[in-house]
Amino acid sequence: MKPTPKIYLSVVIPVYNEQDNLKNLTARVMKVCDGLHHAYEIIFINDGSRDNSYEMLNILQEKHAKHIRVVHFNGNFGQHMAVMAGFEYSRGEIVVTLDADLQNPPEEIPKLLAEIEKGHDSVGGIRIDRQDSYFRKWASKLNNKIRYFLTGIKMTDQGCMLRAYNRKVVDLMVSSYERAAFIPALAYTLSANPTEVEVDHSDREAGTSKYNLYKLLRLNFDLMTGFSLLPLQIFTLVGMLISMCSFLFVIYMFMRRIIVGPEADGLFTLFAILYFLIGIVLMGLGIMGEYIGRIHQNSRSRPKFIIQDIREAK
Repeated sequence: MKPTPKIYLSVVIPVYNEQDNLKNLTARVMKVCDGLHHAYEIIFINDGSRDNSYEMLNILQEKHAKHIRVVHFNGNFGQHMAVMAGFEYSRGEIVVTLDADLQNPPEEIPKLLAEIEKGHDSVGGIRIDRQDSYFRKWASKLNNKIRYFLTGIKMTDQGCMLRAYNRKVVDLMVSSYERAAFIPALAYTLSANPTEVEVDHSDREAGTSKYNLYKLLRLNFDLMTGFSLLPLQIFTLVGMLISMCSFLFVIYMFMRRIIVGPEADGLFTLFAILYFLIGIVLMGLGIMGEYIGRIHQNSRSRPKFIIQDIREAK
């Protein structure tokens, strides 16, 4: 029996409603990989697309069966779960993740591989001259500051999906069994020698962004609850401080009632203070609920994703 050739590179690409980009994306990725003169594979993870991505991926796989493998989910499980599935099915010594929207040019892949070859075990991309809206750029900078404050994780551009990992880091991520994994941060914590490199960024050629405000908030909650207990500790300290202030305020009001007597003045001020404190309590309960909810998800031990079909060379 002929031995299976060793795979040097696996390119993992999550796909959700990207039918208009798939043909050009495949051609560009294959051109880059062919130029490396190493064995490679491209793994498309169809994350429950509702357009013609399913059919187009199957056609591309049949045409390029030697290099393309396709994993079809039976529903939409999210970009990070799609990437984790790609990690599980990848066979390369180096694994590169790439978005399907072509905003991160595949031609930048050799930059990441060069850093891995130098001995780094994970390489993050830093988008230069970002072709995004002002709001997205501003939100990204804010997220970077909040992330560093909460977790101490240093990443210049956490939203860039063009990243490379060696086999050891990929295997560690797969074995973590985290349901709400924020992959760039998880890779950083598992890497011994991470680095970053600047990469180009282009306008989206077709389609629209799949990230809305809700999904961005969910990602940040995944980051916060997965890598830091600081929010809970902050609310514990705030609760202790408010309790002390409230105790002193009760003593003050009691002494004032004895000295001055009953009075109705300041009633609305008291209500304002009360509503403010209730708001803090509710926000604290919400943060606590995020942690508990993720513990509940992991304790159920349900599959992180469900695969409908796998297309690959027999």
